Amino acid sequence: MLAENYWLQLKEVEAWLGPRQVFKNLSISLKFGENTVILGPNGAGKSALVKLINRSLYPVVKTGSSLKIFGSETVNLTKLRKRIAVVSTELELRTAGSISGRDIVLSGLFGSIGIGRNHKPSGVQINKVRKIMEELELWQYAPRAFGQLSDGERRRLLIARALINNPEILVLDEPTNGLDLKARHQTLQIIRRISKASTTILMVTHQVESIVDEIQRVLFISQGKIIGDGPPEQKMKSNVLSNLYGTPLDVSNFNGYWQVFPAINTVI
Repeated sequence: MLAENYWLQLKEVEAWLGPRQVFKNLSISLKFGENTVILGPNGAGKSALVKLINRSLYPVVKTGSSLKIFGSETVNLTKLRKRIAVVSTELELRTAGSISGRDIVLSGLFGSIGIGRNHKPSGVQINKVRKIMEELELWQYAPRAFGQLSDGERRRLLIARALINNPEILVLDEPTNGLDLKARHQTLQIIRRISKASTTILMVTHQVESIVDEIQRVLFISQGKIIGDGPPEQKMKSNVLSNLYGTPLDVSNFNGYWQVFPAINTVI
């Protein structure tokens, strides 16, 4: 496979979050057009990987190690954020509750969170916002304050904000975490719709139930290391997931959705 077919290439990457080493020799290559899930328990390094991608965490510079995004080790952050959109709990927490749903999505065009006095959206931009919100069935939330919306409504608005620049890559950090059943299903339906379009999805999650049928590749991460990699239908096995999470599990697939249950009388 030619290098230009990869949007992310990590080779022997070492990275630290404060005094804690999160990666020692992490190597990952992700292709354009290949919807991928990074699956692992809390504390495995999933969110740290997102920070490497959005450049809020930098790897240690050392011989034989490299981190390339779109084939380059040097990145213009402004250009990067137009090509890669990230939806995370951190972004949700940083979003003021007083901002309207429409302005949440509109602010994605300016790389901000909310619309400031210096932002002068054009009619074309406002129409673009309405179009994407209608496509994702979110226009009813346009006048509503972000803080008055449910967790699921807020999450879907942030996904719409991420899509407003037509990014090549959409990174979803725990997109269904904390959502009730209805909100989870609505969010997964949007993810399924996006995955059938031209945007490549990278989802990082600890929730097996978030892996939709359109995901083509799953990587298992544990303690900062990739311990499994392949198509979900080959890799999503009870013994593999039991080892990943350190507890006996039974895994099944029903109507294109993965489910996991505690295993009975099973020893890892």
